Amino acid sequence: MRRNLLLLDDIVSSLVVYWSAMFSAFNVHLFLVSFLLLISPAATSQTLAERLGYAPGTKLIIVHADDLGETHAVNAAATKALQAGTINSASLMVPCPWFPEIADYAKSHPDADFGLHLTLTSERVYYRWGPVAPLDKVPSLVDTNGYLYHDWEEKQHVNPQEVETELRAQIERALAMGVRPTHLDSHQYRLIMTGKELFDVMLRVAHEYKLPIFVTRDWFANYPYLQQSLGPGDIVLDHTVTIEPVLNAARKVEISHAHTMIDDPKCGFNNREASS
Repeated sequence: MRRNLLLLDDIVSSLVVYWSAMFSAFNVHLFLVSFLLLISPAATSQTLAERLGYAPGTKLIIVHADDLGETHAVNAAATKALQAGTINSASLMVPCPWFPEIADYAKSHPDADFGLHLTLTSERVYYRWGPVAPLDKVPSLVDTNGYLYHDWEEKQHVNPQEVETELRAQIERALAMGVRPTHLDSHQYRLIMTGKELFDVMLRVAHEYKLPIFVTRDWFANYPYLQQSLGPGDIVLDHTVTIEPVLNAARKVEISHAHTMIDDPKCGFNNREASS
Protein backbone atom coordinates (compact mmCIF):
# COMPACT_ATOMS: atom_id res chain seq x y z
CA MET A 1 0.00 0.00 0.00
CA ARG A 2 2.30 2.71 -1.28
CA ARG A 3 -0.16 5.46 -0.54
CA ASN A 4 0.66 4.94 3.14
CA LEU A 5 3.83 6.90 2.46
CA LEU A 6 1.68 9.80 1.35
CA LEU A 7 -0.04 9.67 4.70
CA LEU A 8 3.30 10.15 6.39
CA ASP A 9 4.20 13.07 4.14
CA ASP A 10 1.33 15.42 4.78
CA ILE A 11 -1.26 14.31 7.34
CA VAL A 12 -2.32 17.36 9.31
CA SER A 13 -3.42 15.43 12.40
CA SER A 14 -3.95 11.76 13.12
CA LEU A 15 -4.37 9.16 15.78
CA VAL A 16 -1.91 6.29 15.88
CA VAL A 17 -2.68 3.11 17.78
CA TYR A 18 0.28 0.88 18.62
CA TRP A 19 -0.63 -2.72 19.23
CA SER A 20 1.25 -5.95 19.74
CA ALA A 21 0.11 -9.44 18.79
CA MET A 22 1.55 -12.85 19.64
CA PHE A 23 -0.17 -15.48 17.50
CA SER A 24 -0.43 -19.15 18.47
CA ALA A 25 -2.56 -21.88 16.97
CA PHE A 26 -5.30 -21.07 19.42
CA ASN A 27 -4.92 -17.52 20.69
CA VAL A 28 -4.30 -14.00 19.54
CA HIS A 29 -3.18 -11.56 22.23
CA LEU A 30 -3.41 -7.85 21.44
CA PHE A 31 -1.63 -5.10 23.35
CA LEU A 32 -2.70 -1.59 22.45
CA VAL A 33 -0.89 1.73 22.82
CA SER A 34 -2.01 4.87 21.05
CA PHE A 35 -0.18 7.93 19.76
CA LEU A 36 -1.76 11.23 18.85
CA LEU A 37 -0.03 12.68 15.81
CA LEU A 38 0.42 16.31 14.99
CA ILE A 39 2.07 16.87 11.64
CA SER A 40 3.32 20.19 10.29
CA PRO A 41 0.66 21.60 7.94
CA ALA A 42 1.17 20.72 4.31
CA ALA A 43 1.72 23.40 1.73
CA THR A 44 -1.74 22.82 0.30
CA SER A 45 -4.91 23.52 2.25
CA GLN A 46 -6.48 20.37 0.82
CA THR A 47 -6.39 17.43 3.22
CA LEU A 48 -4.78 14.16 2.26
CA ALA A 49 -8.13 12.38 2.36
CA GLU A 50 -9.47 14.87 -0.17
CA ARG A 51 -6.37 14.48 -2.35
CA LEU A 52 -6.98 10.72 -2.38
CA GLY A 53 -10.56 11.25 -3.45
CA TYR A 54 -12.25 10.77 -0.07
CA ALA A 55 -14.91 13.04 1.38
CA PRO A 56 -13.81 15.61 3.99
CA GLY A 57 -13.61 14.09 7.46
CA THR A 58 -12.77 10.58 6.20
CA LYS A 59 -10.50 8.67 8.62
CA LEU A 60 -7.64 6.75 6.98
CA ILE A 61 -5.85 3.91 8.79
CA ILE A 62 -2.34 2.44 8.63
CA VAL A 63 -1.56 -0.69 10.69
CA HIS A 64 2.20 -0.99 11.11
CA ALA A 65 4.33 -3.87 12.42
CA ASP A 66 8.06 -4.06 13.15
CA ASP A 67 10.76 -6.70 13.83
CA LEU A 68 10.07 -8.59 10.59
CA GLY A 69 13.13 -10.61 9.66
CA GLU A 70 14.04 -11.36 13.26
CA THR A 71 12.64 -14.91 13.18
CA HIS A 72 10.63 -17.14 10.88
CA ALA A 73 7.82 -17.00 13.47
CA VAL A 74 7.61 -13.23 13.15
CA ASN A 75 7.71 -13.40 9.36
CA ALA A 76 4.99 -16.06 9.18
CA ALA A 77 2.67 -14.20 11.54
CA ALA A 78 3.26 -10.85 9.85
CA THR A 79 2.70 -12.12 6.31
CA LYS A 80 -0.43 -13.90 7.48
CA ALA A 81 -1.61 -10.65 9.07
CA LEU A 82 -0.80 -8.72 5.88
CA GLN A 83 -2.73 -11.17 3.75
CA ALA A 84 -5.68 -11.06 6.14
CA GLY A 85 -5.67 -7.28 6.23
CA THR A 86 -4.89 -7.17 9.95
CA ILE A 87 -1.84 -5.04 9.19
CA ASN A 88 -1.03 -3.08 6.05
CA SER A 89 2.46 -1.75 6.81
CA ALA A 90 5.61 -3.13 8.42
CA SER A 91 9.36 -2.60 8.90
CA LEU A 92 12.16 -5.12 8.40
CA MET A 93 15.35 -5.84 10.37
CA VAL A 94 18.02 -6.22 7.70
CA PRO A 95 20.86 -7.71 9.85
CA CYS A 96 18.73 -10.57 11.16
CA PRO A 97 19.03 -14.21 10.01
CA TRP A 98 15.49 -14.39 8.62
CA PHE A 99 15.67 -11.15 6.64
CA PRO A 100 16.19 -12.99 3.30
CA GLU A 101 12.84 -14.71 3.74
CA ILE A 102 10.88 -11.51 4.32
CA ALA A 103 12.91 -9.67 1.66
CA ASP A 104 11.84 -12.31 -0.85
CA TYR A 105 8.25 -11.77 0.22
CA ALA A 106 8.65 -8.02 -0.15
CA LYS A 107 10.18 -8.43 -3.61
CA SER A 108 7.27 -10.58 -4.73
CA HIS A 109 4.74 -8.16 -3.22
CA PRO A 110 5.94 -4.79 -4.55
CA ASP A 111 2.75 -3.01 -3.50
CA ALA A 112 3.25 -3.92 0.17
CA ASP A 113 4.25 -1.02 2.44
CA PHE A 114 7.58 -2.16 3.91
CA GLY A 115 10.02 0.12 5.73
CA LEU A 116 13.31 -0.66 7.44
CA HIS A 117 13.64 -1.10 11.20
CA LEU A 118 17.21 0.18 11.46
CA THR A 119 19.01 -2.14 13.86
CA LEU A 120 22.13 -1.53 15.96
CA THR A 121 21.64 -4.04 18.80
CA SER A 122 21.16 -7.78 19.12
CA GLU A 123 19.26 -8.09 22.36
CA ARG A 124 18.48 -11.81 22.59
CA VAL A 125 20.58 -14.01 24.84
CA TYR A 126 21.55 -16.78 22.42
CA TYR A 127 19.92 -15.83 19.13
CA ARG A 128 22.27 -13.17 17.79
CA TRP A 129 23.07 -11.18 14.68
CA GLY A 130 25.95 -9.00 13.55
CA PRO A 131 26.22 -5.86 11.42
CA VAL A 132 25.70 -5.75 7.68
CA ALA A 133 28.85 -3.67 7.18
CA PRO A 134 32.25 -5.41 7.48
CA LEU A 135 33.37 -5.78 11.11
CA ASP A 136 36.50 -3.72 10.59
CA LYS A 137 34.35 -0.80 9.39
CA VAL A 138 32.12 -0.71 12.50
CA PRO A 139 34.26 -1.87 15.47
CA SER A 140 32.42 0.31 18.01
CA LEU A 141 29.14 -1.48 17.22
CA VAL A 142 30.20 -5.08 17.88
CA ASP A 143 31.28 -7.22 20.82
CA THR A 144 34.32 -9.50 20.95
CA ASN A 145 32.38 -12.21 19.07
CA GLY A 146 31.42 -9.92 16.21
CA TYR A 147 27.77 -9.57 17.17
CA LEU A 148 25.95 -6.29 17.67
CA TYR A 149 25.87 -5.57 21.40
CA HIS A 150 23.03 -6.88 23.55
CA ASP A 151 22.71 -3.40 24.99
CA TRP A 152 24.63 -0.13 25.12
CA GLU A 153 26.22 0.82 28.43
CA GLU A 154 25.62 4.36 29.62
CA LYS A 155 29.18 5.51 28.86
CA GLN A 156 29.77 3.24 25.89
CA HIS A 157 31.24 5.05 22.89
CA VAL A 158 29.38 4.43 19.65
CA ASN A 159 31.07 6.08 16.70
CA PRO A 160 28.52 8.12 14.68
CA GLN A 161 30.48 7.64 11.47
CA GLU A 162 30.35 3.88 11.97
CA VAL A 163 26.63 4.10 12.69
CA GLU A 164 26.15 5.91 9.38
CA THR A 165 28.22 3.25 7.63
CA GLU A 166 25.99 0.54 9.09
CA LEU A 167 22.72 2.33 8.31
CA ARG A 168 23.76 2.80 4.71
CA ALA A 169 24.82 -0.86 4.51
CA GLN A 170 21.41 -1.97 5.79
CA ILE A 171 19.53 0.20 3.32
CA GLU A 172 21.75 -0.82 0.41
CA ARG A 173 21.39 -4.53 1.23
CA ALA A 174 17.62 -4.15 1.37
CA LEU A 175 17.62 -2.40 -2.00
CA ALA A 176 19.93 -5.04 -3.50
CA MET A 177 17.57 -7.79 -2.33
CA GLY A 178 14.55 -6.20 -3.94
CA VAL A 179 13.03 -4.31 -1.01
CA ARG A 180 11.81 -0.81 -1.86
CA PRO A 181 11.42 0.77 1.59
CA THR A 182 8.74 3.36 2.22
CA HIS A 183 9.99 4.62 5.60
CA LEU A 184 12.61 4.20 8.35
CA ASP A 185 12.29 3.61 12.08
CA SER A 186 14.72 2.66 14.83
CA HIS A 187 14.94 -0.67 16.66
CA GLN A 188 14.67 -0.02 20.41
CA TYR A 189 14.72 3.74 19.65
CA ARG A 190 18.55 3.65 19.69
CA LEU A 191 18.83 6.27 16.96
CA ILE A 192 16.20 8.46 18.56
CA MET A 193 17.13 8.55 22.23
CA THR A 194 20.92 8.09 22.37
CA GLY A 195 21.94 11.63 21.47
CA LYS A 196 21.89 14.32 18.84
CA GLU A 197 24.79 12.89 16.83
CA LEU A 198 23.07 9.57 16.18
CA PHE A 199 19.68 11.15 15.55
CA ASP A 200 21.26 13.51 13.04
CA VAL A 201 22.89 10.54 11.32
CA MET A 202 19.51 8.84 10.95
CA LEU A 203 17.85 12.03 9.76
CA ARG A 204 20.61 12.75 7.24
CA VAL A 205 20.46 9.24 5.80
CA ALA A 206 16.65 9.35 5.68
CA HIS A 207 16.71 12.64 3.81
CA GLU A 208 19.28 11.34 1.36
CA TYR A 209 17.12 8.30 0.55
CA LYS A 210 13.96 10.48 0.62
CA LEU A 211 12.35 8.37 3.33
CA PRO A 212 10.30 9.58 6.32
CA ILE A 213 11.23 8.56 9.86
CA PHE A 214 9.13 8.16 12.99
CA VAL A 215 9.69 10.64 15.83
CA THR A 216 7.23 11.87 18.45
CA ARG A 217 6.83 15.36 19.87
CA ASP A 218 6.44 14.28 23.48
CA TRP A 219 10.08 13.13 23.44
CA PHE A 220 11.19 16.74 22.98
CA ALA A 221 11.30 17.56 26.71
CA ASN A 222 13.74 14.74 27.48
CA TYR A 223 15.55 14.89 24.15
CA PRO A 224 15.51 18.56 23.04
CA TYR A 225 17.95 17.89 20.21
CA LEU A 226 15.13 16.18 18.30
CA GLN A 227 13.24 19.42 17.80
CA GLN A 228 16.45 21.27 17.02
CA SER A 229 17.31 18.86 14.23
CA LEU A 230 13.91 18.44 12.61
CA GLY A 231 12.86 20.66 9.75
CA PRO A 232 9.43 21.85 8.62
CA GLY A 233 9.10 18.96 6.18
CA ASP A 234 9.72 16.25 8.77
CA ILE A 235 7.01 14.17 10.38
CA VAL A 236 6.38 14.80 14.09
CA LEU A 237 4.17 12.60 16.25
CA ASP A 238 2.60 14.13 19.37
CA HIS A 239 1.22 12.75 22.71
CA THR A 240 1.38 9.09 23.71
CA VAL A 241 -1.62 7.40 25.32
CA THR A 242 -1.62 3.82 26.64
CA ILE A 243 -4.65 1.61 26.11
CA GLU A 244 -5.30 -1.54 28.11
CA PRO A 245 -4.44 -4.77 26.23
CA VAL A 246 -7.99 -5.54 25.17
CA LEU A 247 -9.06 -5.38 21.54
CA ASN A 248 -12.37 -3.77 22.41
CA ALA A 249 -10.46 -0.93 24.07
CA ALA A 250 -9.60 0.37 20.61
CA ARG A 251 -13.27 1.05 20.05
CA LYS A 252 -13.29 3.31 23.11
CA VAL A 253 -10.74 5.68 21.62
CA GLU A 254 -12.38 8.81 20.30
CA ILE A 255 -10.99 9.28 16.80
CA SER A 256 -11.68 12.93 16.15
CA HIS A 257 -8.96 13.61 13.61
CA ALA A 258 -8.75 13.35 9.87
CA HIS A 259 -6.71 10.15 9.70
CA THR A 260 -6.00 7.12 11.88
CA MET A 261 -2.81 5.10 11.89
CA ILE A 262 -2.33 1.88 13.85
CA ASP A 263 1.39 1.60 14.39
CA ASP A 264 3.82 -1.17 15.32
CA PRO A 265 2.14 -4.50 16.13
CA LYS A 266 4.69 -7.03 17.34
CA CYS A 267 3.77 -10.17 15.41
CA GLY A 268 5.03 -13.68 15.96
CA PHE A 269 3.70 -17.19 16.28
CA ASN A 270 4.07 -18.15 19.93
CA ASN A 271 6.46 -21.08 19.52
CA ARG A 272 9.86 -22.18 20.80
CA GLU A 273 11.72 -20.15 18.17
CA ALA A 274 9.95 -16.95 19.20
CA SER A 275 10.84 -17.45 22.86
CA SER A 276 14.53 -18.22 22.29
